[in-house]
Amino acid sequence: MRTKSAKSLFVNALTFSRVPLIFLYLAFAVAGQFGDSPFCPILACIAAGAAGFSDLFDGLLARRWGVVSDFGKMADPLMDKVYFIVAFPSLVWLAAVQGESSAHALTLLVFTVLWILRDQWVTFLRSVATMYHADVGAMWLGKVRTALSFPCAGFIYIYLAFHRWWSDCAISVGLHVCFAIEGFLILLNIYSFIVYTKSYFPYIKRALGR
Repeated sequence: MRTKSAKSLFVNALTFSRVPLIFLYLAFAVAGQFGDSPFCPILACIAAGAAGFSDLFDGLLARRWGVVSDFGKMADPLMDKVYFIVAFPSLVWLAAVQGESSAHALTLLVFTVLWILRDQWVTFLRSVATMYHADVGAMWLGKVRTALSFPCAGFIYIYLAFHRWWSDCAISVGLHVCFAIEGFLILLNIYSFIVYTKSYFPYIKRALGR
């Protein structure tokens, strides 16, 4: 019993570790912008990567050790939200202070706003659905969106943090890849918005008394 309790505690600690790790990333990312050394950006990548891997391993270990809990099911998506609420605005800031093309900064801003709005909307839909005891677990689309967003955010940060040391050709390729990633994520968020709305719409109708 104690062993299972210790395993559960470890898994939950791994989940919550995303909070200090993502703020550590933020500190190094900001510091790296005001220096000429790649040391801080490298540390930022390590912190963000560790936070991303914690999302992979907490659920994996919880299932393997048989310590899946309702608390963990609620905490995990919340920690994901904290991660991205810090990560994506930081990318917008980096693009702005670096004098990136206005199109790139605007694309990042549009994507970040859509991301936050989509999350708030889904939270509202789930809150309404819980009034009718509905299953509000994450859909496969939400899991895919989260899983893809970690490496996508990582690549965009790597481009913004390190492209000052790249060749002109590498910078051009990196920027086009960033645009492709951001465009894909914008479409994925819009699609997710539609799918979740359609899925929870019956509960919205019931709440409106129709």
